[in-house]
Amino acid sequence: MYQRTVLIVEDEPLIRMVLADTLSGEGYEVVEACNVLEAVAILGQRKVDAVVTDVDMPGGLSGLDLATMISSTHRNVPVIIASGRHRLTAEEIPGDATFVSKPYRMGTITALVGEMTADVELRLTP
Repeated sequence: MYQRTVLIVEDEPLIRMVLADTLSGEGYEVVEACNVLEAVAILGQRKVDAVVTDVDMPGGLSGLDLATMISSTHRNVPVIIASGRHRLTAEEIPGDATFVSKPYRMGTITALVGEMTADVELRLTP
């Protein structure tokens, strides 16, 4: 059976750790990045089935920049964008990304990731 992989892009270590533990507990393989450049490197090296990213990131690139890049280069990879500071309108959300306000419930994120990756095995079958 294929194990779905989720990339978490979050600069706050505690949030990243709790989210990683929660998704791992749900059976996902989890890869972590603390900024957009790390996330881009990971996306270039391995298959990722979903991305969860914060908007505000160190290093000059935001989670919105990452979601924009993913929507043009990795179209089959769903993205969840989270923020406690920003309330994004539909026009501000890149591609088919989904916005979630912080603080969010872990159950909300796991349910969204589950819905977004439910057909991954079907997409892998020739």
